[in-house]
Amino acid sequence: MKPSEKLDEIDSSLRGVGYVPGREILITLFLALELGKPILVEGPPGTGKTMLARKAAEALGREFFRIQCYEGITFEQIVGEWNYQKQLLSLERSRISGSQEDVFSEEYFIKRPLLSAFINEKPSVLLIDEIDKADEEVESFLLQALGEKQITVNDLGTFDLRNDIMVFLTSNSQRNLLDETRDRCLYIHIDYPDPEREMEIVRTHVPSAPAALVQETVMFINRIRELGVIKKPSIRATVDWLRTLMALGKEHIDRETAEETLGVVIKNRADEGKVRGLVESLDES
Repeated sequence: MKPSEKLDEIDSSLRGVGYVPGREILITLFLALELGKPILVEGPPGTGKTMLARKAAEALGREFFRIQCYEGITFEQIVGEWNYQKQLLSLERSRISGSQEDVFSEEYFIKRPLLSAFINEKPSVLLIDEIDKADEEVESFLLQALGEKQITVNDLGTFDLRNDIMVFLTSNSQRNLLDETRDRCLYIHIDYPDPEREMEIVRTHVPSAPAALVQETVMFINRIRELGVIKKPSIRATVDWLRTLMALGKEHIDRETAEETLGVVIKNRADEGKVRGLVESLDES
């Protein structure tokens, strides 16, 4: 199959699961599949970084695993941990019965997302979400495991990667990632889409919405984003507001409706003040 045909196939598969990709996203996914490299995705919150990984898994027919990183996340929470209660109960039964039981076998180990993704027999997608929230030691461990395609668990052994795994890492740039991470990954920055693409995205989520209302909603959201608000409305907020307007039976955005439903779009008091002037400029209906 020619590269252009593979790109068309990826595009069609993503659109089939409700994701509208830009050209840069298509090229990056194609290269990740061809080169077997992880994808580092950066961009503002609410631009669909996590959604890209989820929809890629769905479009490609792969099983999906997710590591949600946070400050203080540990090896055990990423790979797995011993079920100490089960081990103690087994040891107590062995003591009573006089038998012997190996409590350091896989039966007593609780597998977490990284190990589960590694030993899964089917092609998989692994999302390491918000890796910038984890510390550098965890980041280094993840790189080593993915690079060597092995995970070693003390008292249990070494697990080899058993499938063709596709890896996504997302970051909100809370801290600088290691150079080694960036060197090993393909890179893509996802920003808020231009109005035309956002309208296309919104229509995939709310296909019954009138075209004029979709356009009016998207354009108004874009005007809000340009006001320098602290929390720019996400694409999800655009979809939610459109659904809100439709639920209220509105054919266009009037001042009263905007004032009453502003909480769907704006998430803090300071931003509400910045948007108030924009809302007041709307004609009453």
